[in-house]
Amino acid sequence: MGTAGVLGALAGAALAGHRGRWAAAVGALAGAVGLGAMEAVARARQRPGQIPAWWARVATSGAMAAPVGWAAGRATKAGPVVVGTVAGAVAGGLGLRPQKVALGPVLGAAVGRGLALRPSVATPAIVAASTVVTFRSVSAMLFRDPQVSLLAERVTARDLPFVVPLEARTRYVGTGYVRDLAKVLGGLYIPDAEDVGIVASLDELEGPDFDPAKADPLVREFYEHTTRFSLDIVPEWRTWVRPGYLLYRSLLARPLGQASVPMNQREALRGIHSRIDTIVPPDDDVVAVRGWIRSFADTDEPIYVGIYTTYRHAGRGYVSVGFPLPQASFTATLLPKARPDGGLVLTSRSDLDQPGHYLTYIDSESRELTSAAVHGFAEQLDVYARDGELRAEHAFWVFGLPFLVLHYRIRRKATPAQ
Repeated sequence: MGTAGVLGALAGAALAGHRGRWAAAVGALAGAVGLGAMEAVARARQRPGQIPAWWARVATSGAMAAPVGWAAGRATKAGPVVVGTVAGAVAGGLGLRPQKVALGPVLGAAVGRGLALRPSVATPAIVAASTVVTFRSVSAMLFRDPQVSLLAERVTARDLPFVVPLEARTRYVGTGYVRDLAKVLGGLYIPDAEDVGIVASLDELEGPDFDPAKADPLVREFYEHTTRFSLDIVPEWRTWVRPGYLLYRSLLARPLGQASVPMNQREALRGIHSRIDTIVPPDDDVVAVRGWIRSFADTDEPIYVGIYTTYRHAGRGYVSVGFPLPQASFTATLLPKARPDGGLVLTSRSDLDQPGHYLTYIDSESRELTSAAVHGFAEQLDVYARDGELRAEHAFWVFGLPFLVLHYRIRRKATPAQ
C-alpha cells in the first residue's frame, strides 16, 4: 500500500501538474489516497496464492505511465500523437504477442490523435496513462488467452510442484552453477559424474500416456545413463526469429551464462561438451540434484544449464527442467507420451494443468515463490531409436509459431562409463 501510495502521488502530480503547483499538490494527494485505497481493496479481496485483481493491475500500469509520459514530454516536447504512439509501442512490446506488438502503436496513435482534439487535456502524462489503460482494456477484450499470466504470489514450493525452485545467487549462471549450489545445500558435489542419467528411472514417468515397459531399451538407457552418450546439435532456426535471437543472445544469454543455443551448424561444429554434475546429500547415497550442463568444447562457454527433476501428480509422472536465473528460475514441465516405435515424447503442449513453462521469482530469505505462467512458449522433445541408433528432435514454438528445431545426433561413447 505504501508503494502504491507513492506511485499514486507521482501519477497524480504528473497528471495535474499542467494546471500549476497547487493543482499538482492536490493531484499528488488524490493520487496517493486513490491508488493506495485501490491497492488496499484489491489486497483485501485477494485470496492466498492469488495475484491482485486485473483492474488494480491496470490502474497501477496507468499510474506508472503518467510520470514517464510527463518526463518524456519535458525532455522531447513531443506532441500527443507521438507520445501515444510510443506509449502504445512500449505497452504492446511488453505484451509479447506479435498481435499486441502491432496493436500497441496503432492504438496509441489513435488515443493521442483523439486527445489532441482537446488541447487542454492533451498533456504527455495524460496521453501516456490513457494509452496504457486503453491498450490493456482493449487487449483483455480481444485476446482472451494470455500469453503470460501471473500464477501465484508468495507461495511455498509445495504449492507449485511443477516449478524447480533453484535460482542463481549471482548475476552469472555458468558451468560452475551446480558446484556453487552444493555449497549452499551442503551436499557432496560430484562433477562430471560417471554413468548417470538425467532421470533416475524411466519408471518414474509412468502414466496413462506412457508405459515405461514398452519403451525401446536404447531410449531407456539414454535417459537413465545419459553420460554413456555424446550429443551433437544441428540447430534449424526460422528466418524470422534470427534478428531477435541475435539481440537476445548478445544482451541477455551470454552475459547470464545461460540458454545460449548455437546460431547455426557452423557454430555447433566447434564441438559440444556435455556433462552431468550431481549433488548427493551428506547422509544419503541417492542423487538429489542432477545438473545437465552443455558448453562449447573449445571455450567452455555455457550453452545451457538445466536441473532435471521428476515428480508424480494425479497418477502421472512429469519431467521438470529448471533453468537457473539470477534470483529466479525458468521451468519447463513436460508430459511424457509414448511413441508407437518405443520412443518417448516430452511435451508442454497439453490441456492438463501441470505441463507448461513458468518464470518464478524466489525470495532469498523466505524461499517463497512468485510465479508467472508463460503460455506463449511451448516445446516438444522426441527421442527414438531407428536402425539401431538414437535420434532426437527438439521443437520450440512461441505464440503458436514454430521458431526452432534442434536435431540431435546421439552416439554411444567409444569407452562407456563402467
